[in-house]
Amino acid sequence: MPNSLGVISRGVKAPIIKEGDNLPEIVVNSLLEAAKAHNFTFRDRDVVAVTEAVVARAQGNYVTLSDVADDVREKFPSGEAAVIFPIMSRNRFACLAGIARALSKVYVMLSYPSDEVGNRLITPEQLEDSGVNPYTDVLSEAKFRELFGYEKHIFTGVDYIELYKETVKNSGAEVEIIFANNPTAILNYTKNVIAADIHTRKLTKSRLLKNGAEIVYGLDEIMNKSRGGSGFNPDYGLLGANLASGERLKLFPKDCDVFVADVAAKLFTATGKQIEVMVYGDGAFKDPAGFIWELADPVVSPGYTNGLSGTPNEIKLKYIADNEFPDLSGEELKAAILNKIKTKKADLKGDMASQGTTPRRLPDLLGSLADLTSGSGDKGTPIVFIQGYFENYGS
Repeated sequence: MPNSLGVISRGVKAPIIKEGDNLPEIVVNSLLEAAKAHNFTFRDRDVVAVTEAVVARAQGNYVTLSDVADDVREKFPSGEAAVIFPIMSRNRFACLAGIARALSKVYVMLSYPSDEVGNRLITPEQLEDSGVNPYTDVLSEAKFRELFGYEKHIFTGVDYIELYKETVKNSGAEVEIIFANNPTAILNYTKNVIAADIHTRKLTKSRLLKNGAEIVYGLDEIMNKSRGGSGFNPDYGLLGANLASGERLKLFPKDCDVFVADVAAKLFTATGKQIEVMVYGDGAFKDPAGFIWELADPVVSPGYTNGLSGTPNEIKLKYIADNEFPDLSGEELKAAILNKIKTKKADLKGDMASQGTTPRRLPDLLGSLADLTSGSGDKGTPIVFIQGYFENYGS
């Protein structure tokens, strides 16, 4: 019987993962139990995706706000620094409390009208009507409030300006809020800077250092080493951190390549199949209502097996049908399309036949699919099992 299904993505339930758990064994056992209960089989090039949250939990990759404060205090001995371009998030930027504990004065510089991942302080229409030039104008908190009032986030209902100001104050530091989009604007206030942006951090740090900044660190350089046995992430530091409890932050997982290799080996032993494995965090997609570009993690996937390297090599069926076989229909058209797929080039980059296909890396595409499948709440499916992703119309 021909296969009439395409990609299937299943969320797989697992026990609540705790620090020190043998996560590779839990992942494999959960998959085997699900396959038995729901009557599906394993195939070569299936994909198993495990959310970064449970990987980090099992690793015990946590830090405390005191750990963060100690690291920041060591890096900024003068007791003064600016935090520029943080995203607007109660969860993702809970580290601000630890940063502020280390300092006596904190400048918080926010980008506007939105942060790096699309969380809006104001709408583009409000900005347009104000006459403010976002490329050059630096606004004080008082001027920003005069122009735009007290807007709250569309989904969370939080005034992030007030939240960040109170967070710093409650941590015992003086605070000044500034609004600007040019990172060098902060140098009129202080020469000590923490670049809190995620995907533009390298450019931000470079521009600061070229224009007279004295001490510059990114969030990826804070808690990138263990302090007294604490967790750490050597590649991303505080980037990708989440609030775990009032005093603890869960960091992005480390050593993910080791983890995925272990899971893949155990799956091969259990199933005899070469199954791809990846760790995924935030997907990379934009919300059309809140305008949020989801990716608050530094990468979609911090680790994946070799078979997930690269990009798709696909032809656009409707382009081929309309342009190469416009006079064919029915079985004749189907046969021509199948032959086109069978004989397509090994690398279609730049070929019109691939026009309109998604030009993204496989781990980013699969990680986004996994993130949408598992959600971020109480579904209880930290494992996502994806089948048929590498099949096509001719499979």
